[in-house]
Amino acid sequence: MARGRLLVDLAPLRRNPQFRLLWSGYLATNLGSQLTVVAVAYQTYALSHSSLDVGLVSLAQLGPLLLGALGGGAIADHVDRRLLLICTQLLLASTAVGLALNSISTRPALWPLFVCSAASAGFSGVDNPTRAALVVDLVGPGELVQANALWQVLFQTAQIAGPAVGGVLLAKVGLPAAYWSDTASYLASLACLIVLAGRRPAGSGRTAHRPFGLSAVLDGMRYLRRTKVLQAAFLIDLDAMVFGLPRAVFPALGLGHFHGGAESVGLLYSAPAVGSLAGALLTGWAATIRRQGRAVLVAVAVWGGAVTLFGLVPWLVAALGCLAVAGAADVVSAIFRATIMQLEAPPEIRGRVQALNTAVVSGGPRLGDLETGAVAALAGPIASVISGGLACVAGAAVLARTMPALGRYRAPRAAAVDDTAVER
Repeated sequence: MARGRLLVDLAPLRRNPQFRLLWSGYLATNLGSQLTVVAVAYQTYALSHSSLDVGLVSLAQLGPLLLGALGGGAIADHVDRRLLLICTQLLLASTAVGLALNSISTRPALWPLFVCSAASAGFSGVDNPTRAALVVDLVGPGELVQANALWQVLFQTAQIAGPAVGGVLLAKVGLPAAYWSDTASYLASLACLIVLAGRRPAGSGRTAHRPFGLSAVLDGMRYLRRTKVLQAAFLIDLDAMVFGLPRAVFPALGLGHFHGGAESVGLLYSAPAVGSLAGALLTGWAATIRRQGRAVLVAVAVWGGAVTLFGLVPWLVAALGCLAVAGAADVVSAIFRATIMQLEAPPEIRGRVQALNTAVVSGGPRLGDLETGAVAALAGPIASVISGGLACVAGAAVLARTMPALGRYRAPRAAAVDDTAVER
């Protein structure tokens, strides 16, 4: 196989300076956000000596994230998306500043960790679907698969490198350095966005007279209800995350089943991300796939099968390999699902569809943790993993049968990029 058909295609970054600016800024913010994830958890436990409080800080972010995503998607379909992103960078930077100031006070308090983290999640809920909608405007339909693959490389790199760098900063420099670094990352993204050309949503003139609030959000939900292929894309992701994400039992398996220590638990958590990054780096072939819906179904089935094998193998190294394969399959699914959503949603409603996707991607893993933990409490962690993996495969088969629109979906032929929405 030729090199260009195996490795991730860098063409969108080379040929498109606007996409390069958006991608570079998002890489900076993702790395910075991961520093804060580690720092907030560390500081919360240091102040409270309670793992429950660490979990509650995470739970406090879910509501604002969902509300921010749903509201932000509607806003992104009515205003200049670049200006909206500039506003979110400033707001996100303010939350990092709040955390930094609390960390350098003589008596750091616990409540700012809850408040600033929740606010940051809400602003991120606006930021994420706006960026996803903007990708289509910048690269056009012909390079969406390549652009989404590069997006996954960015995300997985931040997931692996961010916590590692955060740990070093906490150990060598201290908490304020992590928070100030996160602040700097938003300023770096802000600089990229200021250079970016303005982008009004295509069709914004036709939708300007429509209500701007709740009814705009409901319009997005009604469109989703009418579009079977998008419904199936959301449901297949929920199937994978609810049944095939066994991270809630990683501590029990690392310490008990594999008879390791904290290092084994850490390896279990990192293995899917390592597999996802490797998978994203080897997606040069993805742009040649037109049966993208079928590719999603196959990828989710591979994910579920790899998770099932993970529950069956008694050796840690083999288990890590299974999780890495699952992560690679997941990133393939993510690339094609993102492409389908971006192509099938009309420009004037694209932000709201991406907002619903953010809600699913954010809520699915938390439901998965609940399902995995509940089954583990009843039948043990191994049974929870195996049953979840098999349920994931079965769910993919049921969706393929009951919602054939996804399996039949073919990507349209590459279309010309529409530059009419760019502000000259």
